[in-house]
Amino acid sequence: MQRLLALVALAAVLLGAPGATASDGAAEWRASYDQQRAAIGDQDGRGHYDLALWLLDRHDDSLHDASALQATIAELESAIETEPGMPHAKSLLEAVTVRRDAHVKKVEPDYWAMAFAVIGGLGIFLLGMKNLSEGMQAVAGHRMRRMISAVTENRVLGVGTGTFVTMLVQSSSITTVIVVGFVNSGLMMLHQAIAVVMGANIGTTITGWILVLKIGKYGLPIIGVAAIAYLFARTDRWRYIAMAILGLGMVFFGLELMKNGFKPVRYVPEFRDAFLWFDAGTYFGVLKCAAVGCILTFLVQSSSATLGITMGLASQGVIPFETAAALVLGENVGTTITAWLASLGATTNAKRAAYAHVLFNLIGVFWITAIFSWYVQLVGAVVAYAEGISPLGLTMGAGIGSDAYASIVTEGIAITHTGFNVVNVLLFLPFVRIFARFLERMVPSQGEETGHLTPIDARLIDSPMLGIEQARGEVLKMAATVKTMQECTRRVLEQTRPDDTLVKEVFERERSMDNVQLEVIDFVTNLMTGEVPHAVADEARQMLRLADEYESISDYVSAVLKGHLKLESPQGDGRLTAEEGSDLLRLHDAVDRFVSDVSAGVRDNRETLDQARVDGEEITRLFKELREAHLLKATSPGRGNAEHTMAYGSMLNAYRKIKDHAMNIAEAVSTNRHSAHGGTAG
Repeated sequence: MQRLLALVALAAVLLGAPGATASDGAAEWRASYDQQRAAIGDQDGRGHYDLALWLLDRHDDSLHDASALQATIAELESAIETEPGMPHAKSLLEAVTVRRDAHVKKVEPDYWAMAFAVIGGLGIFLLGMKNLSEGMQAVAGHRMRRMISAVTENRVLGVGTGTFVTMLVQSSSITTVIVVGFVNSGLMMLHQAIAVVMGANIGTTITGWILVLKIGKYGLPIIGVAAIAYLFARTDRWRYIAMAILGLGMVFFGLELMKNGFKPVRYVPEFRDAFLWFDAGTYFGVLKCAAVGCILTFLVQSSSATLGITMGLASQGVIPFETAAALVLGENVGTTITAWLASLGATTNAKRAAYAHVLFNLIGVFWITAIFSWYVQLVGAVVAYAEGISPLGLTMGAGIGSDAYASIVTEGIAITHTGFNVVNVLLFLPFVRIFARFLERMVPSQGEETGHLTPIDARLIDSPMLGIEQARGEVLKMAATVKTMQECTRRVLEQTRPDDTLVKEVFERERSMDNVQLEVIDFVTNLMTGEVPHAVADEARQMLRLADEYESISDYVSAVLKGHLKLESPQGDGRLTAEEGSDLLRLHDAVDRFVSDVSAGVRDNRETLDQARVDGEEITRLFKELREAHLLKATSPGRGNAEHTMAYGSMLNAYRKIKDHAMNIAEAVSTNRHSAHGGTAG
């Protein structure tokens, strides 16, 4: 009988079976073992052997404790030392030793392999998010830009715009940085920006739902197929579609690597003890977890990355669902730091927009943490309704498989993230204007400020499509400045004595146009440092050309005014006649209408070249007519005046140059429209 028991024990060891029902841990068999060990005599080899069999029966491979196997080895060694010829003792000792070593190798994680898996997975995840964002922007960028430029007084439309744009760029940080830039350059009002920022908070939750999809094992096949499509695509549009799909596959594959890297962590006592600090069972514990999520997001500068890490830890049972939910809430606050940094050195309104993002999330996290226990219970009920099991209190191995556990927990995290942001937006939405007025009082104006382009931010390089829209807004402001200069110049031309205020305004605006052109050049050239779609590169070149043309127009408008001031100065002896003044106004009005029509085409992105050619020929004909008439009078006996002839001629030439530069603008818009419809992405 004893030999039969030994053979059964040996078979159990070799097959890796746990034997009889194992106890929950070493503590339960340790006391009984100590009593039996004390009762065995030093020379009782059979007693040591029987005790070894009893210990072997206490081991359970599903647990991560090898102390029973270690004690078995000690007892077998004592039995062999006492009775060297005991049957099967040596073979059983060898088998148990092999099993002990295999078990220790299994439960003792390879820390280097774990670190490499997590770091590599995170890198692939982030690169995938970047490719997914760039591909979606290139494919749907023009629609996204139209939504941004169409933001009106309707706050619901503003929230929808922020949601849609953030879903495309896969980053609320990019959206808020761009909104701050739009407010800084005067393209968006504060209350409009607040609505867009609120929508960005909802849009960023799409990342969580992407990670919930149960297709992680298909990440590599998706990468393979999309990479082949990307390499062999013949058009920009299909190449960027493949890039977006490639990014999606990398997101899933990177998350799978991180999950596998985190898997051994739950078996390491040191890690388990460390994660006990992340206990969301109390209000103070929730605040601690939220603070950790905030700091981690600030350090990584990506809420998507920290959300992926949080889901990876939770899906492997390293942290419970409640802790993961609290971490996600803190990540909402951490992502606001980006917008705040972008507002440094910006206008007061831009700072208000950044503070709106910070306060919106801070207030939201404050009230949600106050009712955290009730909120997660509601989330648990929703998940239980959908999946049949609530994530609350759920532990790995609690009667469900690891895949089912991961699915339930990640779905709960995604619902927690989305539900909080949607409810927070609904609470704030009716009070957008009140919130804007509060920010205006909290951040008072620093006197009269001029909007300008913000220094280029690295996040805008990840979204050149939206960065170009900001540059385009600045070019439209240059067009508006030219219009104002022309209006002021006309009023001066009508006056007998020039108004010094109007004259000063024209010259100041001309100097500001020089600075704006430099800002546009610096902004656009920095924006184009990365890889961008052909359509965006073409438009970037168009922005540079338009900025140069409008700046040249401003120079010639000021040249007209300088010529007029020279003629009308008290020291001058060549004042304009009434007929010349009337002719000059006629030419001025024709050129003014021409520039306004071309600028309208720039604003609406519509074709104006054909009509511009017709109108331009009319202006050229009028210019030649006035020049011939003036030269005829200048060469008449007794009518010659060199100063008068030169000043009047320079004014006429200035108007002709204005027309030429406006024609260049119409040609630039036409060229870009044709290239945009030539098959490029967008």
